[in-house]
Amino acid sequence: MQLIGALLFALALLHTFSAKAFERLSHKFPRHGGLLHLLGEVEVVFGFWAMVLLVAMAFVAGPQNAIAYAETQQYTEPLFVFVVMVVAASRPVLDFVQRLVNTLSGGRPLLQAWMGLALVPLVGSLITEPAAMTLAALMLAPQIFRDGVPEWQKYAALGVLFVNVSIGGTLTAYAAPPVLMVATTWQWDSAFMASHFGWKATLAVLVNATAVTWLLREHLRVPREAPAPSAQAHAPLSTSIIHLAFLAAVVLLAHHPVLFLGLFLFFLGFTVAYPQHQSPLILKEALLVGFFLAGLVVLGSMQQWWLQPIVESLQPLALFFGALGLTAITDNAALTYLGSLIDGITPQAQYMLVAGAVAGGGLTVIANAPNPAGVALLRKGFRDESIGALGLLAGALAPTAVAAIAFFL
Repeated sequence: MQLIGALLFALALLHTFSAKAFERLSHKFPRHGGLLHLLGEVEVVFGFWAMVLLVAMAFVAGPQNAIAYAETQQYTEPLFVFVVMVVAASRPVLDFVQRLVNTLSGGRPLLQAWMGLALVPLVGSLITEPAAMTLAALMLAPQIFRDGVPEWQKYAALGVLFVNVSIGGTLTAYAAPPVLMVATTWQWDSAFMASHFGWKATLAVLVNATAVTWLLREHLRVPREAPAPSAQAHAPLSTSIIHLAFLAAVVLLAHHPVLFLGLFLFFLGFTVAYPQHQSPLILKEALLVGFFLAGLVVLGSMQQWWLQPIVESLQPLALFFGALGLTAITDNAALTYLGSLIDGITPQAQYMLVAGAVAGGGLTVIANAPNPAGVALLRKGFRDESIGALGLLAGALAPTAVAAIAFFL
């Protein structure tokens, strides 16, 4: 089963990198366009191959073992990302954030884009990275990820956004999934994170955001189309505050799925009670992202047998670059979790492992848990309404290098 799990994991990775090709085939062969379009959805990839794994396990090890394996996995993170995406993307929350950004930026598009790429990812240290990714993606979509902006510049902005969200959550000990996996075991609190990681991450975030905003400056000076009159009316401040309170409560209860799911039901009831202040919730997009992450949990849990020996065998400097590279093909939280299982790991090796894992969090869709959320919300702004894995990798290389240099300071 370990070999089968590794093979299916490799196939899922190949599928991720070829998702854009499936999208193109769906237009070329309209008879099977629906199926090909489904296979071209990046958010479907790991959920699909996780189901293949469970079917294979049922044949090899028996149905009861397959069911037991699926039911003993930890799905708190996929559930949390689903809930926090829906709440953070609600119209009252977005209205509040946009009004705040407009006030701070003076309505200047260049500064608005810069704040979406810098300030919002750093706020992720307070509201968690998935929430920051959701807010930033929805803010930046009409500015950068739209018609008229060259495709390569969109990928450059996407790479910066993914990298900045990955490192922007390291100012606290609870917001970034790879940090959360080791914080209790290694006794890292928010003060430790801010002094050892936070200021370096902030520096890298500011450099990355400034560079890509300058690159996009000509397109950001173009006035955006005015929204429809129905979309111009802001939700009342009191409604925004209630939604922000729901968001804060979900973040505080992030490790208690029964409680935050119950709270989510109250949130849905509130949106139904005041429909005049709401826009359609992004339930479909959030469910797809949750499906992706749940599939990553099922497939990723089978990879410990070959990943952990690699992590254990590397010296601190090699561990940094090893984590940076391995993060591109596996979730960075899973990587740091494996590191937390190593007995006697030195403080220097601990730092290098986490620094490499968060620095590489923007290289691929699967590298960091919030990335699928960004893909789901922004892919319509790209050609064929699909984000290419190679394009994302190319766009993330420069900001990843900046983050790596910063963590060596």
